Amino acid sequence: MSSSISSTTVKRIDSIDVLRGIVMVIMAIDHVRDFVHDQAYTGDPLNVLTTTPVLYFTRWITHLCAPTFVFLSGLSIYLQSIRKTKGELSSFLFKRGIWLIFVEFGLISLAMTFNPFYNLLVFQVIWSIGISMIILSLLSRLPYKIVLAVGLLIVLGHNSLDFWEAEPGFKAGFWWDLLHHGSFAIYPINGDHFLAIMYPFVPWTGLMILGYCFGIFFTSKFTSAQRQKILLWFGISLLGFFVVLRGINVYGDPHSWTTQTDGFKTFLSFINVHKYPPSLAYMSVMIGIAMLGLAFLENLHNLITNVFRTFGRTAFFYYILHFYVAHLFAMILFFYNGHTMDDARKALQKIPFLFQIPGEGVGLGGVYLLWILLIIGLYPLCKWYDGYKSAHKEKWWLSYL
Repeated sequence: MSSSISSTTVKRIDSIDVLRGIVMVIMAIDHVRDFVHDQAYTGDPLNVLTTTPVLYFTRWITHLCAPTFVFLSGLSIYLQSIRKTKGELSSFLFKRGIWLIFVEFGLISLAMTFNPFYNLLVFQVIWSIGISMIILSLLSRLPYKIVLAVGLLIVLGHNSLDFWEAEPGFKAGFWWDLLHHGSFAIYPINGDHFLAIMYPFVPWTGLMILGYCFGIFFTSKFTSAQRQKILLWFGISLLGFFVVLRGINVYGDPHSWTTQTDGFKTFLSFINVHKYPPSLAYMSVMIGIAMLGLAFLENLHNLITNVFRTFGRTAFFYYILHFYVAHLFAMILFFYNGHTMDDARKALQKIPFLFQIPGEGVGLGGVYLLWILLIIGLYPLCKWYDGYKSAHKEKWWLSYL
């Protein structure tokens, strides 16, 4: 299929980078909140009985980020397949997947915990993207229709496992948690070292595969106007599918929505879909929104989109840095409040992240202020790195960053 596509398709499509940049910026709100909000470890921001509307949507809007990033990763891989042979693409994906897993354990775990002894290793979104790339490195050698069928089977069917998991006495175990069930499941490695499975990878792999298959619409087989119509159709259809699926309240999410004391709270319960692992309902609404975003951004070029484009073109670089900056904010607040390193070590008995104490931190207004400062501070670095990458395309290692 790709061999018949003209070389004009290899040019970078700005709307992909802009949307990726938007979700990366939004994502930082939630991570800053995790590190500095005074309610970060005292309650669930999506609990309709205890939350506030502002706190709820501060958390809910960031649900858009991981699925959009994973989907766009798959889409970008398809565009790479146009200028690479199947062997070259497979080799690249396998090596990049291994590299991402290494970064997850080596850099992201450290950024999240600030613990140089690595007492906790995290299986978070970068790990799931890495293992998904390794799997896609194998699938990419197969015919397009087979790859699409595998992606649809996983995304549409994985919630059937919820019925098994809901059975009385069900116990996941390590491999089951790693594949599907894990939601912050903790497992010992040895002694005082543990790993936390935050992102079981199979559903995310399915989403990346569908993103890969969707990449066909971003080739020269389709004009910009045709692609925009397709994106609008898919976006609206996915949102409609979400409403029907969620309304039936039988399949597609392990947690049913319930009628609350008023209509607004019932609405919040309705849209509160499961992320760990990503349910069919969750992926439908979030990717539906992402599709509409891509349609809106198709031919939009201005100063604001240029800023987001910079973040999107340096997403991995930005992702690593923003975790360290957000945790640095927490450390500064920790010592500003008069705590000592001895207090930090004692706090580790409650949560595995240094310089955080449940109930301490700043209010939601302070979270937004620090988020804005983080974005402003990282933009010049991302702008520089984007320029460096553009000026040194001959450096092969930049393709891994």
